[in-house]
Amino acid sequence: MNAPREDAPTAALSGIARIFDAQRAAYARDPYPAAAARRERLTRLMALLEDEQPWIDAIDRDFGHRSAHETRLAELYVVGAEARLARRRVARWMRPRRVATPLRLWPGVARILPQPCGVVGVISPWNYPVQLALAPVVAALAAGNRVMLKPSELTPATSALLAQRIGERFADDELAVVLGDAHVGEAFSRLPFDHLFFTDSTPVRRQVAVAAAENLTPVTLELGGKSPALFDADADLDALAPRLMAGKLLNAGQTCIAPDYALVPQARVDAFVEAAKRATARLYPDATHHCFAWRLGWPPRGVVRSPLP
Repeated sequence: MNAPREDAPTAALSGIARIFDAQRAAYARDPYPAAAARRERLTRLMALLEDEQPWIDAIDRDFGHRSAHETRLAELYVVGAEARLARRRVARWMRPRRVATPLRLWPGVARILPQPCGVVGVISPWNYPVQLALAPVVAALAAGNRVMLKPSELTPATSALLAQRIGERFADDELAVVLGDAHVGEAFSRLPFDHLFFTDSTPVRRQVAVAAAENLTPVTLELGGKSPALFDADADLDALAPRLMAGKLLNAGQTCIAPDYALVPQARVDAFVEAAKRATARLYPDATHHCFAWRLGWPPRGVVRSPLP
């Protein structure tokens, strides 16, 4: 008689546990990787990005449409630049640093010795499915950690490509990708990681923080926020409006630090609105004015009619 098969969710959760145990064992065998080993891992990570077109195509499918230029600039370039910087400086970051010792403790000396945490978890969102997945991985690998990555299920093509390319270049006990839905993500967040990176919305953040607290896991939460743009009475609106709208509309506005509202002197609000419209028309010439006026909610609800003179 054949042994009963695990259903898909149970198999996925048991697979997560196996990977975690393998990474924990690998860290115990080599808790302080040399600079050369860390640089070699970063080099392999950079190799994931060398063939750009599959990333461009995957994100385009997941988003319905995404400019190839935006993917190169906001995803691939950012990760590559961070990896190159980390690879160049990792030996310097690892060096012990001597710090001042209180007189009462002489003749003792004090040093800060950077050490890996152990096994690090990364939960990444959908809006920048490569950058916000791999940038924390760069930092964790440079610090000598083992890493498990849970990308968003809302970008299935990109997440599958992450799993494929990472699986081709990394052993599971170095860097592994875990695919799955919210149930898998919840189980992932409950693992006793030595550190957990999380980028997403505030409501989900509460659930992740509670799950991590059960294991006293330190967390790094990147949750976005409110980003005002301040204009004073003599601001050059023709120069500043294109910069504001580029920041607002990059990635269709799905950026955590995108300008959320503007503080404008009351006497200049109408001029600001017109300058923003002109800037938008120049930045996105293929879109109709009506389409962007509707999307941005003209007259803009984000404009605060400030009492400034």
